[in-house]
Amino acid sequence: MQDLEALAGEIGEKLKADGQTVAVAESSSGGLVSASLLAVPGASRYFLGGAVVYTPKARVLFMDIPKEALAGMRSASEPYALLLARTARERFGATWGVSETGAAGPTGNPYGDAAGHTCVAVSGPVEAVITVETGEADRSANMQAFAAAALGLLKRALEA
Repeated sequence: MQDLEALAGEIGEKLKADGQTVAVAESSSGGLVSASLLAVPGASRYFLGGAVVYTPKARVLFMDIPKEALAGMRSASEPYALLLARTARERFGATWGVSETGAAGPTGNPYGDAAGHTCVAVSGPVEAVITVETGEADRSANMQAFAAAALGLLKRALEA
């Protein structure tokens, strides 16, 4: 967790310096992205909110994404990750939206993705989305790797 907090500290300082804000929609990282960002002193200046969107019911209740927007899309995919990031940004009125959606393990997900698969996205002044494959079945290690990937992508977007 210390590595995540160090990375989040750099992000938090940049967001505060630039007067920018962030909202998070994460799944298999289980809240680690939000927890890392909130561990930074002064987080209330930039962190607007977040949700663990782990199930279809959570997607409906927290994100209010209409079914039509999901046509031809599945969870744990780059298009879905980008949709989550955009929705988080829009719903919270944040400068940046960050999302993560994957399969932490120890087994894969119903869509055929192996444990250690996730897609992370950022949406804001620039957008980016990547797929990460850890090749590991260790749930806890994958959750931390997924959070690190999401925070890393946000850091790169902030520097763009």
